Amino acid sequence: MGLGGCIVLVAVGAILTFATDWKMEGVNLDMVGVIMMLVGIIGIAVFTSVLKRRRGMVVPPTVVEDRDRRYE
Repeated sequence: MGLGGCIVLVAVGAILTFATDWKMEGVNLDMVGVIMMLVGIIGIAVFTSVLKRRRGMVVPPTVVEDRDRRYE
């Protein structure tokens, strides 16, 4: 699941929790929405931590010139 999927989970969970007033027998839509938001937030956190490790800065190797041997 990518970053977009996590954002969709948070959005759908917020809609289920705060914007609906449906009543279903045996299903608490508020709790389903909260769970979806939590899963989305955890997914975003995991995705960004993995992305930070992948995008680590690579320092190019430094070239050290031997000045004594340059004029031989």
